Amino acid sequence: MKRIAQRTETDWNAALAPLRRKYGRKKHPLEFRNEYQLIVMTVLSARASDAMVNKLAPAFFLRYPSFTRLASATPEELYPLLRVPGFRNKAAWIIDIAKTLAGRKRLPETMDELVTLKGFGRKSANVFMSQTGLPAAGVIVDLHTVRVAPRLGIAEHGPPERIERRLMERIDRKHWHAAGMALTFLGREICRPTKPKCHECPLSGVCAYARSAAPAE
Repeated sequence: MKRIAQRTETDWNAALAPLRRKYGRKKHPLEFRNEYQLIVMTVLSARASDAMVNKLAPAFFLRYPSFTRLASATPEELYPLLRVPGFRNKAAWIIDIAKTLAGRKRLPETMDELVTLKGFGRKSANVFMSQTGLPAAGVIVDLHTVRVAPRLGIAEHGPPERIERRLMERIDRKHWHAAGMALTFLGREICRPTKPKCHECPLSGVCAYARSAAPAE
């Protein structure tokens, strides 16, 4: 009787090494200059492209260069400067954050602290922590990772929180920041929603989608 070969469990720490080398040290596409700008831009980037937020940022930060200045604004004063989806809610959120953080000697540094900020969820907190060198408390899961992770086979389809938990189970903590950024850039540049460039992907050898799309021998 012909034996059927059993597929072994993928060692994702080793499998993701080429991707971490390629993308793991890349800076986030948001063009921020300090932690204040990063917090504000992260809130604004929800359901908006990073390019859109980068475009409006110079004029916004020229007028509101600090938490203290932003805390004195009204949402209506911000509307003309925030032409992004959900700008009314986001205006209120960043003013609330500014009032909370203005004058503080220390900004939030933990996941528990960051997710108390208006408009900040785990993804936003992971972005902030990865870009400011804070110890990892999770893995960035944005819309790109939600698509890429199930394609690779490292996580099943599901909400971002479930995908993040699976990534945290399968990737060593020391790689969480680098892996999160790497998966995001993989989705931006190679593993596109349509016509993914599997022939360019450093993970095609372990990718479930690439194996299923390959012609039968």
